[in-house]
Amino acid sequence: MTSFTESEERQTLRREVAKLAGKFGREWFTEKARAGEKTTDLWLEIGKNGYLGINIPEEYGGGGGGIGDIAAVCEELAAQGCPLLLMVVSPAICGTIISRYGTEEQKHRWLPGICDGTGTMAFAITEPDAGTNTHNITTTARRDGDGWVLNGRKIYISGVDEADNVLVVARTEDARTGKLKPVLFVVPTDAEGFEARPIPMEIVSPELQFQVFIDDVRLPDDAVVGDEDGGLVQLFAERIMAASFSTGLARFALERAASYAKERTVFQGPIGSHQAIAHPLAQSKIEIELARLMTQKAAALYDAGDDMGAGEAANMAKYAAAEAACDAADRAVQTHGGNGITQEYGMAGLLVATRAGRIAPVSREMILNFVAMHSLGLPKSY
Repeated sequence: MTSFTESEERQTLRREVAKLAGKFGREWFTEKARAGEKTTDLWLEIGKNGYLGINIPEEYGGGGGGIGDIAAVCEELAAQGCPLLLMVVSPAICGTIISRYGTEEQKHRWLPGICDGTGTMAFAITEPDAGTNTHNITTTARRDGDGWVLNGRKIYISGVDEADNVLVVARTEDARTGKLKPVLFVVPTDAEGFEARPIPMEIVSPELQFQVFIDDVRLPDDAVVGDEDGGLVQLFAERIMAASFSTGLARFALERAASYAKERTVFQGPIGSHQAIAHPLAQSKIEIELARLMTQKAAALYDAGDDMGAGEAANMAKYAAAEAACDAADRAVQTHGGNGITQEYGMAGLLVATRAGRIAPVSREMILNFVAMHSLGLPKSY
């Protein structure tokens, strides 16, 4: 094995996940989404086979792997046309934060359900007036006896209707400095004062987006997970997983486009024999492989404990994968011609799905700001 290829175990994992997801497939996934139904069967099947919590320590029901393993699972699901956004949220972000910063009691309470899929956890950081600037978060927590009272608003929170709990990022006053600091709270979705309203979206997905209202939600002291350092883990996890999500979608779009180009005959032969079709698809193949390599690098650095290196690589991977996915989806639609905008061929929906990767969990412009400042040493521009 060379230093820039994955282990045999990781490659086996990819094959097994692809085989499992292939039994469901894009058509099944899309039918569920359009009917307003959930992909719970696939979610629980992933959990039953041990893939959902593969990055979580074994003593809590996980596989004991790293972020690279759960990222591989996410990518292979998307590559089979079954992109599960909650893979990014529940096991990767929430599972990683609780594994690293939670108490033993918290780990035993929440991690087994995250691993087997029966205790899905959502993640809430984005706010209507804060956007990309997470320093402007206004959701606050104040001490009340031996517990906490939470108030605030969140927006674009994925899968709240499928979650038992939401890991909420709030701000509370530091007793020593008097300044507000970020703190993570696990909030039950059935808590009094917690309300979630679905946001109508154009994207075809079984996982809905919500606006969340938190009004005087009372929480016990042990609802707090770790301290403000947990936010660093969240940033790395979400970017690596977002890159894998985009890369998987890009692979799916390219595979469908290449298959169509081999079969569709116009004039004297298959359209794939014409460079106007072949070259853009070849470009996508190159862009996808480059994005995959950077994602693997980011995951390896993160699992090795190199936080600075992982931060830079994760940002670059997320950027490269989102660009590759947008290009692949656009080229797939163009390859299909008029068929590319029909529901039958399922290509047009990928335009919106892949475009989300340029926006969330952080915009491409903010990643360019990061690279300009931290990689090139240029002055801060915002």
